[in-house]
Amino acid sequence: MVNIGYTLMCEQAGPKQLVDHAVRAEAAGFDHLVMSDHYYPWLESQGHSPYAWSVLGAVAHATSRAALMSFVTCPIRRYHPAVVAQKAATIGVLSDGRFTLGLGAGENLNEHVVGGWPHVQQRHEMFEEALQIIRPLLNGETLTFSGNHYDVPDAYVWDRPDQPVPMAVAASGRQSATLAAEYADAMVSTEPDPHLVAIYEAAGGAGRPRYGQIAICYGPDEAECRKIAHDQFRWFGLGWKVNAELPGTESFEAASQTVREEDVAQAISCGPDVDRHMAAFKKYVDAGFTHVALIQIGGDRQPMFLDWAQEQLLPRLREL
Repeated sequence: MVNIGYTLMCEQAGPKQLVDHAVRAEAAGFDHLVMSDHYYPWLESQGHSPYAWSVLGAVAHATSRAALMSFVTCPIRRYHPAVVAQKAATIGVLSDGRFTLGLGAGENLNEHVVGGWPHVQQRHEMFEEALQIIRPLLNGETLTFSGNHYDVPDAYVWDRPDQPVPMAVAASGRQSATLAAEYADAMVSTEPDPHLVAIYEAAGGAGRPRYGQIAICYGPDEAECRKIAHDQFRWFGLGWKVNAELPGTESFEAASQTVREEDVAQAISCGPDVDRHMAAFKKYVDAGFTHVALIQIGGDRQPMFLDWAQEQLLPRLREL
């Protein structure tokens, strides 16, 4: 049975709201909660971006059952990888072992705040070194590391959960899927691509979790949902090669100005139709994903969505 998740999206809600949404989502019956880790929102209309790790700590304390995950954290610029390991271990303790550390190579939007944005080849080299640092620290080893991009003279993480925090790595192609299979316990993707799953499994990831994520906009008025999705999520179809490079909300505004409401509606299921949202979710199930997290677009629409999900959507999704 597929594991059904809910996205705590830091770009569209403040820290107290996110903790409240997490508690409500767990009570509604969601199996896992994933949290974005941004410094900026994608678009100004989203209007938020609190520090994800503070919110994760509060969510870990306020919930008791649902699994938690960063979706995803970039450990190459804004955070040093040794510090990421410490943060992840602390959330693992606070959550009684419910936390998975999701990692990715990041976006200029969030990482440029601490300096320049490296070339993609350099980013990938830095990311692999970061994985080589984080993995042993989560396993309780004392680490001395000297690489092309990072030096760790001596590091040890003192507070860790009973079992090492699992790692998941975001994948979008062969190189990253192979990296996920080599270093991590799970793969993350925002595309329902069965070919990517096959690459990951062939590289050694067979039998491990595959995490996906899908954005929807539920509401009683489909036309209103389409407007909200266009207002806040029209960046979604630009593709990761674009999304990784643009430096700020103004850039995303400019890059998405020709995206029409109907374009967004074709990519994101909108409105009250349960079957339509189920069909979008099912693409990930059919592609071989074991865990799929929903994003409800619109920060002020979360309580309404969670009530509806508990009553109508989750029972239907359990049938899958």
